[in-house]
Amino acid sequence: MQKKWLQVVGSTMLVVALAACSANSSSTDSSASSSSASSGGKTKIVYWTPDRHDAEFMQSKVDEFNKTNKDNIEVDMNVMGDNYPQAVDIAFASKQAPDVLQIDDFETYVKKGYLTPINDYMSNEMKQTFKDVIIDHKNEIDGKIYTLPNTGQTWRLIYNEDLFKQAGIAAPPTTLDEMVQDAKKITDMGKAQGIYGFASPLKGVSGFGRPANTVGPAGVTTGVDGYNYVTGEFDFSMYKDIALAMRQMMTDGSMLPGVESLDIDPLRAQFAQGKIGMYFNHSGEPGVYKDQFPTQVKWAAAPPPTKDGKIVGAVQVIGGSYIGISADSPNKDAAWKFMNYVYSTDLQTKYYENGYGVSLIPTVLEHATKPTIPGIAGFLPRKYDALYPANPLSATESQVEGPKWTEDFVKYVLTGGDVDQIISDLNTRYNAALQQARDSGLTTIKADPGFSSAKLEGKLSKDE
Repeated sequence: MQKKWLQVVGSTMLVVALAACSANSSSTDSSASSSSASSGGKTKIVYWTPDRHDAEFMQSKVDEFNKTNKDNIEVDMNVMGDNYPQAVDIAFASKQAPDVLQIDDFETYVKKGYLTPINDYMSNEMKQTFKDVIIDHKNEIDGKIYTLPNTGQTWRLIYNEDLFKQAGIAAPPTTLDEMVQDAKKITDMGKAQGIYGFASPLKGVSGFGRPANTVGPAGVTTGVDGYNYVTGEFDFSMYKDIALAMRQMMTDGSMLPGVESLDIDPLRAQFAQGKIGMYFNHSGEPGVYKDQFPTQVKWAAAPPPTKDGKIVGAVQVIGGSYIGISADSPNKDAAWKFMNYVYSTDLQTKYYENGYGVSLIPTVLEHATKPTIPGIAGFLPRKYDALYPANPLSATESQVEGPKWTEDFVKYVLTGGDVDQIISDLNTRYNAALQQARDSGLTTIKADPGFSSAKLEGKLSKDE
């Protein structure tokens, strides 16, 4: 998939590029050194995104904007690598930040002064459109709006229906024990052909984070991201069951060999070839298997399994923050014109209808037809899907000493250990860091004794 517009930038490469302030002559420069440069009467805007699943669609829309806008604005879209958070920090530190960037850590970006408030740019009509979906600490802080929602990622267990049938499995698992057993059955059936029951991209921390934050919040009513909203403290015991299940699949030999060096795109490529029985990911996958890794595999998405087969909490919908304007951009007006274009009802309707994400914009949901792209049906919002309030994870991790929670759990899945001791250590370190973050004003989020994620159910959809 070598396309001029697709650049996956590694940490080392980015540091070198930014330090050297190199001027790359290609049409899509991976550094931000050309950001907002005016050349030939055009105002150049650099846009950074870590999303790959929708890259082809979004590049086509960027190309359309470049050809049709009347303000001589030219947008250069860069698709970044898994090191995106570090890349953003390096870019701002070296005064080479992009003009428009996707926001993966809203509260921290605002605290660091990375973003420009957009209240004064928004029309009254736009404010009316988004008034019911702007969330405190996800879109705005202290009344200042920095970003708007576009879509929400719904998270599921993704499975190969053909392999399930061949292994004699009638339905996707509803319990974690069934998932472990099904993974072993598929592996026993297909190992000779290089087929394995389960995979996760364990090269990076998301290899545990993806399944953990799909399964964990479904089985409890207290929170997500390891954060207990009721007590106002971290409690990583919500991930014990999925950690045990993944470790068991590793021990059983049901994991695809080499998962310790596997990224998400190579995993998708293997799944598209029919080599993986199950994995966890989000509603961007239908677009992936339509455009990025076209496949003939018959696949579907199912609700996450839990310890007892019941969803008592809510499955997190990741949404709220999307893109914003850099506070360092010298061409904020031009950056807003592009941002306004991206949030247009027309573009967002096409995005939703093509299956790249489940829209959270009321006008889009009102007028759009439900997407029919293969695989999307299992990702459409259900009663148990919910948007969670903001939590202090990002602020806490800026203060925490030692490995992050995902790092410790990835290590456990790969090599084993005492999971209870791991959880106890994480709770101690994270709660100490949380207190530091609160003391220093990095977060103002406090305990909510009345919180229950079960109360969040049904707000996006009434469908069972």
